[in-house]
Amino acid sequence: MSVVLIAGPTASGKSHLALRLAERHGGTIINVDSLQVYRDLSILTARPTEEDEAKARHRLYGTLSAQETMSAGRFLREITPILDECRETGSLPILCGGTGLYFKALLGLLDEMPEVPSNVRARWRQRLTEEGPAALHETLGRLDPVSAKRLSPADGQRIARALEVSEATGQPFSSFQRRAGRPLVDPKRSLKIVLTPDRALLRQRIALRFDAMLDAGALAQAAAFHELHGALDGGPAKAIGFKELVDVHRGNLDLAAAREKAITRTRQYAKRQETWFRHQFDESWTRVEDAEKAEFLDVSTTLSPAGDEAPDPWPIGG
Repeated sequence: MSVVLIAGPTASGKSHLALRLAERHGGTIINVDSLQVYRDLSILTARPTEEDEAKARHRLYGTLSAQETMSAGRFLREITPILDECRETGSLPILCGGTGLYFKALLGLLDEMPEVPSNVRARWRQRLTEEGPAALHETLGRLDPVSAKRLSPADGQRIARALEVSEATGQPFSSFQRRAGRPLVDPKRSLKIVLTPDRALLRQRIALRFDAMLDAGALAQAAAFHELHGALDGGPAKAIGFKELVDVHRGNLDLAAAREKAITRTRQYAKRQETWFRHQFDESWTRVEDAEKAEFLDVSTTLSPAGDEAPDPWPIGG
């Protein structure tokens, strides 16, 4: 069976393309976005609407609570039974999202990393906040000189990650960086699309989408989430525009200024995504500037040419 992967920067038209392909080919749309997996802040995370979900089957959208943490490892564990289910039912899996690391994990291009208990993770993140990255870098230097040499003393997040993995496993973080992950999908049986819209058009789309979010009630949703969860800064609270709208709710910022800040931050994020996809995705990815044209790709011909005896696309699972 074939698999379709759709990546691209925010507001590039990924969800629209996935929906059209799902309708055309009877597919299941599977989320590959680290924020759309959360139940909260559905508007600011640009989750598919109820109307869209009624048109095609969607999976891995809105499945986690705000306090839970999604990682590449957890993503692989949760998507495996969904891919098995698609294989059994004959539904075309259409994997759609903007989290590039998850796509690389699916293709077996990331180092295999163990799961870290939440209390261990929280402890090192707290130490990072209290002691700073330089102090933790010294600690890492004593425990794992190889990793310390690779990491900048200012790169607090990666330093904390190395230390938490080492504590959780009793092994140096660097030892895991030599273990290639196992692919869940076969690249030879995958149509890999990355959307590359014109920069000016993308900037316009980002502004129009944020205005649509405001019209849909993003401010009220952000205020309600903040009242319920307080100063939560992980999970769905990472959505661009959340902090700006909370400032509006608290009277610290007017809506027009919040809108401009959120749009600017989203444009900057989209630019970083474009750069990442350009450098991390090789020539096997089909680059499409106009998502409308990608709707008419012949998925069956592209992925299943006559006489193709490609291996099962899911070497893992049962």
